[in-house]
Amino acid sequence: MSNRALLEVIALDVEDAVAAQAGGADRLELVTDMAADGLTPPRETFAAIRAAVDIPLRVMLRKSDGFAAGDVSVLVGAARELRAEGAEEFVLGFLNPDGTPDLTAVEALAAELGGCRWTFHRAIDRAADRDGLRKALADLPGLDTYLTAGSAAGVEEGLPVLVAEAARSGEPGYGARILVGGGLALSHLPVLRGAGIDAFHIGGAARPDGWAGPVSAAAVAEWRAALA
Repeated sequence: MSNRALLEVIALDVEDAVAAQAGGADRLELVTDMAADGLTPPRETFAAIRAAVDIPLRVMLRKSDGFAAGDVSVLVGAARELRAEGAEEFVLGFLNPDGTPDLTAVEALAAELGGCRWTFHRAIDRAADRDGLRKALADLPGLDTYLTAGSAAGVEEGLPVLVAEAARSGEPGYGARILVGGGLALSHLPVLRGAGIDAFHIGGAARPDGWAGPVSAAAVAEWRAALA
């Protein structure tokens, strides 16, 4: 188990990003519209945040609430624009109505990203078959992380799944890093760290005033200290 775990914080704007970096975040996930669980931010927002902080940024590729890809060409265009602006890391994940991975959409984006590193987000928690999804995506270029709570209901319900999947690290489909997020609480950390998990993702936990308020550097620092 590494001594220092990765801490990723959701940022909506420059104020969030600066506060998260000041609090000790290692990486930011950039989104807009958390009412829809996070959509692709405007290119201008990415550019402003990139200019304001020097930690890695993973940018959401998602145009509508839910786990359907919608018009893949729109997503590919967004990825192209963001890459032209300097984006190097991304977040994406799409399912078919039957809960299988939408390989058409995911493969099209992976091809557009050209080897950029990316996270498959919590769509895995809605998949009909988590193991099958992991194996179907295992050879896609750039995929290095799964953002997961282990359950659609959140980390509290998903802890046994997360611990079991961590134990399979290195098996086919299990090479990508587990990034735990979705109702994550400080109280979950001992079990997760004990299982060898070393990457954690917070959104609301970094915002004492909820999503209407900004990221708090002090809240992020509390998590950073807990993960040292």
